[in-house]
Amino acid sequence: MTARTSTTFSPPVMEARRWIDGVTFPDDRPLLNVSQAAPVDPPPPPLREAMAEALDDPATHLYGPVLGLPTLRDEVARQWSESYGGQIDAGQVAITAGCNQAFATAIASLCGEGDEVLLPTPWYFNHKMWLDMSGVTAVPLPQGAGLLPDPAAAEAAITDRTRAIALVTPNNPGGVEYPADLVMEFYAIARKFCIALILDETYRDFDSRTGAPHQLFTDPDWPETLIHLYSFSKAYRLTGHRVGAMIASRSRLAEAEKFLDSVSICAPQLGQRAALWGLQNLGQWLAGERAEILDRRAAIEEGFGRLADKGWRLLGVGAYFAYLEHPFAIPSDQLAPELVRRASVLMLPGTMFVPEGDPAGARQLRVAFANIDRSGIATLYDRLAVLDLPLAPAAGAA
Repeated sequence: MTARTSTTFSPPVMEARRWIDGVTFPDDRPLLNVSQAAPVDPPPPPLREAMAEALDDPATHLYGPVLGLPTLRDEVARQWSESYGGQIDAGQVAITAGCNQAFATAIASLCGEGDEVLLPTPWYFNHKMWLDMSGVTAVPLPQGAGLLPDPAAAEAAITDRTRAIALVTPNNPGGVEYPADLVMEFYAIARKFCIALILDETYRDFDSRTGAPHQLFTDPDWPETLIHLYSFSKAYRLTGHRVGAMIASRSRLAEAEKFLDSVSICAPQLGQRAALWGLQNLGQWLAGERAEILDRRAAIEEGFGRLADKGWRLLGVGAYFAYLEHPFAIPSDQLAPELVRRASVLMLPGTMFVPEGDPAGARQLRVAFANIDRSGIATLYDRLAVLDLPLAPAAGAA
């Protein structure tokens, strides 16, 4: 009998970290780690102070409601209703131990053995891993120009076993922000076929657009189709405290409660209290964080000409990510470990974001730039621009 965990691959970030084991980096070329999209700085001091005060409350150390603290669910419902221009109530909000758990919960409430979920490629690898371990088939939906998924291709791929389409916007790994009209097209397809649209908006706080990124919540019937996912980790630097959210119909959350009670019982209380304090007090601070990320995105775009002259292509950029096409003959799963030794750069190969054997992944790399400033981005380009490796044949060459 095959164990569930053996049906999928090893965690990509953990695999990549092993590439630096035993490697000595020169003093003048320290490791530049652009492999993971997680803040490395602690929460801002006022939030840490609020968390310290929460530790004195005995309730912080007890089990809480399975679907989350009522005050946090209320605040999410209020702020999301205001920002999206729709109607969301607290009974449609669940708090989870991170956004990955929110996705796992959604799948558990939707799918059985042998069901299918459409995932645009390049995909977020943890989504693929969970589907594998759940006995659910991930149906790859190759993205076209601008790393945008094709609604017509999605509709053609739907079968009687399809239970959901899962989108991530701003995208991980591609960084691109899906246009509101495109998101609405996928929503309409999901409604037409009576399946769910899972919309992971982990990075919505760093979207370059002003206003709501889509209008889905303005449809009063949104609970019949939409499952919205969110993470507080990126916004408030709470990665280690594991707090995310799932917004869906009350009936969906009744099913979600069964799953959550069997896995974590409740999201960590301290993380939930921190998320609530952040929502209520850190709006201006978060706006500054967004401005800094948008400036780093601009630095990625402004400086890329140096790599373009060497045959690189910038396929997508936004939120925490830049997605690159390299010009070399070596496939990315061999190139990425080589970059550790040659350039003191740790990044993930495109092969980690596509089905096994997909040739596109062999030419692609993901840069997570949230933890490097303009100077670090310039250093990254310095190191990549001087790589001396055999080039891949030009397209159409004999």
